[in-house]
Amino acid sequence: MSTIPAAEVQRLQNALPFWLSLGMVPVAILGALLGGATVALLPVYSWVMFSVLDALFGLNTDNPDPQTPEAGLFWYRLVTLIWVPIQFALLCWMLWYVPQAAHLGLLEKIVLFFGMGVVSGTIGINYAHELMHQKAAAERGLGDLLLAMVLYSHFRSEHLRVHHLYVATPRDPVTARYNEGFHRFFPRVLLACRRSAWAAEVAMLARKGLPPLHRSNPYWRYWALQTAMLGLALALGGWAGLALFLWQAAVAVWQLELVNYVEHYGLTRRYLGEGRYEHVLPRHSWNASQRASNWLLINLQRHSDHHYKPDRRFALLQTYAEAEAPQLPYGYPLMTMAAMVPPIWKRVMNRRVKAWRRQYYPDISDWHAYNKALNPLPKGAP
Repeated sequence: MSTIPAAEVQRLQNALPFWLSLGMVPVAILGALLGGATVALLPVYSWVMFSVLDALFGLNTDNPDPQTPEAGLFWYRLVTLIWVPIQFALLCWMLWYVPQAAHLGLLEKIVLFFGMGVVSGTIGINYAHELMHQKAAAERGLGDLLLAMVLYSHFRSEHLRVHHLYVATPRDPVTARYNEGFHRFFPRVLLACRRSAWAAEVAMLARKGLPPLHRSNPYWRYWALQTAMLGLALALGGWAGLALFLWQAAVAVWQLELVNYVEHYGLTRRYLGEGRYEHVLPRHSWNASQRASNWLLINLQRHSDHHYKPDRRFALLQTYAEAEAPQLPYGYPLMTMAAMVPPIWKRVMNRRVKAWRRQYYPDISDWHAYNKALNPLPKGAP
């Protein structure tokens, strides 16, 4: 593990691998124009190809100099900024072209928009996540646009006001519990996150002495953007276009929650009594140092450092040694595929969770309350 000097970090050639996400755009267009087997190429590109590239390129445990100046990260920032109009244009074109394409059968259209959901989930929501963490209002606004394209705008409130504050405690819906299969986790978080995000915003307004529906509640913006996207889908593609838009949004949300499931599975903070928990530490996130999937996911797999410095640009996120933070055996693309088959997932991960517990909390013998999220909520949590 070595440090990459700031001058090296700033070089264009080191930023370019993170632009591989743009390759999904011509793949999507090709599938729409040609039909047939090409409609299935998008998930192959993101899941299969990057898993193969992980095996070929191996791990990257080098850390960029965290003091690299913001101005030197231009090429890294640019890909997240230009992705917003690119995804919007691609989605609009797909909504206009595919419903009326006579050479595409119904199944081909469904598979094609499954792939579009992989694009807007794997790339779009991930880039929205990067943008929403930044201080500039313009970047946060672009993140809101990406989330509106998948009808999941409340993710911003839930992620910033709940997840980062209460991760690895019973208050955080998206901390997957030990031995909880994804197919139980998914419907639970779909409901819990909506309630959680709304409660967090209402509590924030209440602390200011404002009513829940005050104009400063971001839900007004969420509702307006999502309504606009629904109207646009209907206008471009008719009822078929609207149905396909809803389908890609559902796939994108499924992609997001698969990643959420993997990131903190079975990891819990020690309960200290009286509603208090230990501080978030690198040990409370699963990490992966696979080089290629970190290119695709703009270093999301360096997840411990993201929780340590949430507004740190993705290009500067640090990786940790296994003695400090738990490591996954494979990158997120392969691990999310494993999560869809609970027996395989549990066979791979449950023994790792048990080893993690022995390493960091050898004094805790009864894990029942942690496994079932039965410990008290953190003090002051909405």
